[in-house]
Amino acid sequence: MALQSKDLLGIQSLSEGELRVILDTAANFATVAARPVKKVPALRGRTVANLFYEPSTRTRISFELAAKRLSADFINITAATSSAATGETLTDTAKTVEAMQVDFLVVRHSMAGAAHQLARQVQCSVINAGDGPHEHPTQTLVDLFTIWEHKKRFEGLGVAILGDHPRSPVTISNIYGLKKMGAEVTLVGPSTLMPPGIEQFGVRVATRVEDGIAGADVILLSRVEITDANRLQIPSLREYARFYCLTPRRLALAAEDALVLHSGSMNRGVEISPEVADYAFPLMVQQVTNGIAARMAVLYLLAGERE
Repeated sequence: MALQSKDLLGIQSLSEGELRVILDTAANFATVAARPVKKVPALRGRTVANLFYEPSTRTRISFELAAKRLSADFINITAATSSAATGETLTDTAKTVEAMQVDFLVVRHSMAGAAHQLARQVQCSVINAGDGPHEHPTQTLVDLFTIWEHKKRFEGLGVAILGDHPRSPVTISNIYGLKKMGAEVTLVGPSTLMPPGIEQFGVRVATRVEDGIAGADVILLSRVEITDANRLQIPSLREYARFYCLTPRRLALAAEDALVLHSGSMNRGVEISPEVADYAFPLMVQQVTNGIAARMAVLYLLAGERE
């Protein structure tokens, strides 16, 4: 089965059935990592290009490995070393790359909607690798896959999401994905970090971390740091950590077998204490491993749609 679109632009546009197909396909590709030769010929002759306008480690390398394990050719383009650095527009750069017979364009950009814009301008498949505060669909697929591996269900699971919600594309993507799969989602954080009208997405809001994670089956964290965009919402990192850092005492309020996941690089002592980070680190490493299988699944299924 293929996906219904030539592109993967967000979780919102995927159906529950498509999400389950991606997770099942990822489970099949996860076995490739255990083989002596970690390659399959599924995308032999295809070309995948990363076009990243923002720094990235996990997502960029994960897509590169996913493409290579599917036997695709791969190009890695960063804005600092591309024609974009001279002022060329995003669309012109993308069309130039497509002219080299690229089949997949993986785009990371700070502008919300950047991937959607390119999908309308190019014929190759566009994959959104994070567009500012909008969505980060493949990271959500990684989170869903990891949850599924350990819990074997989504229906009725209590999931608490903590972080800088207005600036985290993973928050919105995870809400879309978890709600489609039947989980109960609670957004946790200070009122200044709650997106206006977020309750309309069908989530519960908790401004006390103890209320938000009580009984939770899964806790999803995203990095919290002070930037020019949020310094009015966060008085200080010390103040945030005092009230919202996931400490062993707070983690004890969650379900006994609760999963602790992190969407990216950790800020130890801010959104997660060093003790909890060490406890959860093996699972976070597994998230990184799962990221390759999930992105292999996306590339493979989009290739099927193009055929």
